[in-house]
Amino acid sequence: MRDYIRNVQYYETDKMGIVHHSNYIKWFEEARIFYMQEMGFLYKEMENKGVMIPVLGITAQYKSGAAYGDRVGIKTRVNKITAVKLEFGYEIYDMETGETRVTGTSSHCFVNEDFRPCSIKKKFPEFYEKCLEIVKDEQ
Repeated sequence: MRDYIRNVQYYETDKMGIVHHSNYIKWFEEARIFYMQEMGFLYKEMENKGVMIPVLGITAQYKSGAAYGDRVGIKTRVNKITAVKLEFGYEIYDMETGETRVTGTSSHCFVNEDFRPCSIKKKFPEFYEKCLEIVKDEQ
């Protein structure tokens, strides 16, 4: 699957001229949505089928700062999936130098319209199977 590519915007930087740390978390979300599209699944389609994927937790390890005008790529992968939980992994890197800027993870659960946990294996088995396949291939 293709990496998500984006240009660093001026408004995303702080007084030091580097991307403010909170923006990397937003980029994780952008990359995750793109990744799911690359897998063949639209988040909106899942919501229409009654499944939402709220964030349970985020980790981020900052290695080096990106600056305005930089072009970055974001590698995204499925680290783990169960019937009720999902974890993605991320690596943000500089497109010109290949230098890693940030690595991290996001953990999620599957819930229904009432925000009660639900089984993605039952509600959306094709997504569950695709994620299992990806996890297996990554090992």
